[in-house]
Amino acid sequence: MAGAVGALALPIATPGFGKSIEASATEADEGFMRIALEEAALGDYPYPFGAVIVLDGAVLARGRNLWNQQQDPTAHAEMVAIRRFLADHGLEKLKGTTLYASGESCPMCMGAIIWCGIARVVYGASIAELATRVGQIMITDADIAAKTPFADIVLTGGVLADESLKLFK
Repeated sequence: MAGAVGALALPIATPGFGKSIEASATEADEGFMRIALEEAALGDYPYPFGAVIVLDGAVLARGRNLWNQQQDPTAHAEMVAIRRFLADHGLEKLKGTTLYASGESCPMCMGAIIWCGIARVVYGASIAELATRVGQIMITDADIAAKTPFADIVLTGGVLADESLKLFK
């Protein structure tokens, strides 16, 4: 399947705690990731990150890194997309959505994703790959999910990772 090329297998967390459940990428995942990459290309330099939130095959919110523009260090792509989604659709509709991010989420964003009840995260470049381009807190989404006893989340990584990394000049 074309969308699964380069997707990473993620470990299932320790029983008794929250789980990150591995899921293979689909062709639809690749299409939505391309939209997240379009957002990333418009994001603040030198951090070209983008995100979209999808429900039932429709993009309901978009975000890009705006922390320089807004002078807000919490204005990461995922946080911008979540805030826009909440403003337009409310919290209850956010539960069960899929968030596509051009890069694996930082701990702040992954915490917000979990607290919001987002069911699945699909990301491009991994924390380790991103760390070759920009500073990163070396904690993965799977690490955070493994320590979250009240929630399970499906993670799919590596979708169009090379395209994501090319955005870093």
